[in-house]
Amino acid sequence: MSVVDSDTGRFTLISGRGEPSGTAGQEEGLADVLTLQRRGFHPSSREAEEALYQDTLAEYCWARDVAGLAATTLNQLAQPVIEICSFHGVLPWELSSRMLDQYFAGPGKRAHSTVRKKITSIDQYFAFLEQRYAGEILRRFGAAVESPVDAFNRPRHRGDFGLRIPPSRAEMKAFFGSWRQELETARKYPVAVRNYVMAKTAYLSGARATELCLVRLGDLHWDSGQWGRFLVRGKGARGSGPREREAFMFAEGRALLWWYVENVRGLFPDNCLDPYAPLFPSERLPTALGADLPIAPAMCADTFRRSLRRASLAHLKGTVTVLFPHLLRHACATHNYEDGMPLWDVQVLLGHEWPTTTVGYLATAKGDPERASLESSRRAVRRLSGEV
Repeated sequence: MSVVDSDTGRFTLISGRGEPSGTAGQEEGLADVLTLQRRGFHPSSREAEEALYQDTLAEYCWARDVAGLAATTLNQLAQPVIEICSFHGVLPWELSSRMLDQYFAGPGKRAHSTVRKKITSIDQYFAFLEQRYAGEILRRFGAAVESPVDAFNRPRHRGDFGLRIPPSRAEMKAFFGSWRQELETARKYPVAVRNYVMAKTAYLSGARATELCLVRLGDLHWDSGQWGRFLVRGKGARGSGPREREAFMFAEGRALLWWYVENVRGLFPDNCLDPYAPLFPSERLPTALGADLPIAPAMCADTFRRSLRRASLAHLKGTVTVLFPHLLRHACATHNYEDGMPLWDVQVLLGHEWPTTTVGYLATAKGDPERASLESSRRAVRRLSGEV
């Protein structure tokens, strides 16, 4: 017969009086109570513990892969766990909070954002370990699984990303004008034009560098909307993986991309008529695969960052002298908002799910509440007076 104690929550088995207890020295007529929470400790080898450790790492990555995390994120999940366990020469369930503090306060000390990211990854791995393997580890090795991240060493997000201040619209116009004048004398004309067009497209559309690198020629939809749009594979929110969305060309971007596709894209050594060919290709074909490869690989985001940095140091004048791709995204949001674009439209332009994320891009926008109030009053007067 089974009985559950409502106070302690323990599940017990009780044998009847007439059943043999099988235990020497037990008094006749008393119930034989066996608590199932009693720990069954079985000695095991160190090799078995290490094998289980490797299995948990693999299963953790599989689980996060099923959850939809990107491949680049999966490669970084287990690395902090391996790093700290290798340093101390212990298994994860042998880690203590003191060991974590010693490592990240000493040899593992990095920038605050890096330490925060690593400790968060370790804490998430231990949440998985407690959920799926805590019972097995306790039974086999007699060790309790407990995260070394506690209330005292858990890092806080201090906002150490800083304030991104983009150049003004006049400075951006002068920057792209000066850069374009240099294109005719560039040693590698197609590469120089590609870098210029990619930078200005990022500024006009607000697309990320990684998104632009993945745009294919077949993703350009010239007839969508008023001036055309192009498909980008954006960053998914909360680990949901890449999401497709439409980015906007606008009038200036349409003319620029049309000129680039018609006059420059065919100068690269691949088939520019293939719809799967990248819009911004690399200038080199992989030699290991042969020279007859029909499609060139896409341009790397790091290559774009370096080219934008060199161009900004040479042509950008003003208080901001160095540009990077994400600052172009901030400049796009700020300048469109200052020109009167509503917050909701700026959110759609950047592909944000939450308007609070968009507000963070407008920290340096020069708003004028008094002018907005006057314009709102004038609109109300016209509406009440029947004016169109």
